[in-house]
Amino acid sequence: MSFRTGLPLLLASLLLAVPATAQEAYVTAQLAGEVAVVDLGQAKVIAHIPLDGAPAGIAFSPDRKSAYVTRPEGQSVAVIDLDARKVTASLAVSGGPLGICVNPKTGMVYIADWYASRVVVLAPSPEGLKQTGEIAVGKSPSGLAVTPDGRTLLVANREADSVSVIDLATAKESQKIAVGQHPFGLTLSADGSRAYTANVTSNDVSVIDVAARREIGRVRTGERPYVVALAGGRGFVTDQYSNTVTAFGLDDLKPIGTIDVDDHPEGIAASKDGKTLYVANWGDNSLSVIDAGTLTVTRKIAVPDGPRAFGDFLR
Repeated sequence: MSFRTGLPLLLASLLLAVPATAQEAYVTAQLAGEVAVVDLGQAKVIAHIPLDGAPAGIAFSPDRKSAYVTRPEGQSVAVIDLDARKVTASLAVSGGPLGICVNPKTGMVYIADWYASRVVVLAPSPEGLKQTGEIAVGKSPSGLAVTPDGRTLLVANREADSVSVIDLATAKESQKIAVGQHPFGLTLSADGSRAYTANVTSNDVSVIDVAARREIGRVRTGERPYVVALAGGRGFVTDQYSNTVTAFGLDDLKPIGTIDVDDHPEGIAASKDGKTLYVANWGDNSLSVIDAGTLTVTRKIAVPDGPRAFGDFLR
C-alpha cells in the first residue's frame, strides 16, 4: 500500500474510532439545589452545577452555549455557561419565576411569573441578562413557547384555563384561547403550527391550531398530566399521579398506549433524532429512557434529588 492510498484509509479508521459527542441532559434537581449534567451516551451524571433557590425551569440560548434556569424560591434566574459548566450571572426576578423560554430568532428570554399574572421579558447582555419589560397575561402562567419565526409567544395560564397569544412586535396579548382545566406545560410542533397543553385537572391535552387561534381537539391522558413532548409522529405526555407516559397520535389525536415509568414523572423531552424520550421522575430521582417506536422503557438513569427538568433540557 502506498502512502497516498494508505493515508485516507488510516484517517477514515481514526475518525470511525472517535465516538461522536453524546447528547447531554441538564436536569434541574430542585431538592438537591443543582443542575445535573447527564451524559446520555454513558447514562450517568458527569457534572454537578450548584444552584440554590430550588431550580425548576430551563431553556437554552439559540446557539446552545448558555442555559437560563429559573429559581422560584430564590426569586431569580441564573445564567450557566454550558461549556465551562458554571453559573456566570444571576438576575433578580420578583414573584414566582417558573416557566421559561427563549426566542429562537432574537435570543430574548421570557419568564412566567406564577404569582403576578405576567411574563417578564429579559435581554441577553454582557452582564448576563437585563429586564426590558413585562407582559400581562392570565392567572398563574406556567409553560410558554415562541413560534419558530420569533413573532408570537404562547403562554399557558394555569388558573385561567387559557392560553395567551402574545404579539411580540407590540409585546401585548392579542387573544386568549380557552383550553382544558389548569394547563401547565405548553409545547409547540417544530413548524409552530400546533400547540399542545397538558391540562392538569381535566386529565387531557388540548391541541391548538396556532394560525386559527383555537382549540381543535383533546386527548385523554392519565392522572395529572404535566408536559408534552413530540417524536416520530406521536405525542407523549407525563402523567404525574399515574406514574405513566401517555402516547397519542398527532394525526388522529387518539391515545396509543401508556408507558409505566417511575414515581411522579414531570419533565419530558425527545432526542435530536426523535427516537428516544427522556423523562424526569421527581419522586424516584431518575430519568426514564423510552424507545419512542416500541413505547418501552429501555433504561433508568439515577439523578440528584427532586428532578423537574421543566422546559428544554436536552443539548
